[in-house]
Amino acid sequence: MRSKPLVAATSLLVVFMIFYLPSQALGTSWAYSFVVWDDHIYVISDEYVTHINDEIGHVTNYSDMEQYGGNFSNTYKKGTKYYSIQGISTDVAIAVKEGNGKYRKAMREGEYTYNKGVSAYAMSVLGTVAVLLILFLVYTRFF
Repeated sequence: MRSKPLVAATSLLVVFMIFYLPSQALGTSWAYSFVVWDDHIYVISDEYVTHINDEIGHVTNYSDMEQYGGNFSNTYKKGTKYYSIQGISTDVAIAVKEGNGKYRKAMREGEYTYNKGVSAYAMSVLGTVAVLLILFLVYTRFF
């Protein structure tokens, strides 16, 4: 009868090691510099613009390693402002104000789909629950 607690403890240890101990450093490698505004991603171009209209938003989340929701950027710090460009629809491009007072053009690439489905964290929790349920069923069935 001493085998039941030993099997249960070993099973829990294995589950913990699989789901919670990192096997490698994780990071994001970006293909280009971008900002996100109004649920769309805008790729930063080399072009500067001078005919600026109204402020339309600002960076709310910055990271060069992880992806976030909201007005996210992998290049510009939190608080960096976005502007509409005179004569160009925001469906085509916006301007990003840089620290030097210049406005860099950012071209709309497409919809930003971060967090539109089930998050990686939720999947990890669901996976852990599923493994624990399977272990419980196996344990109660065979022991």
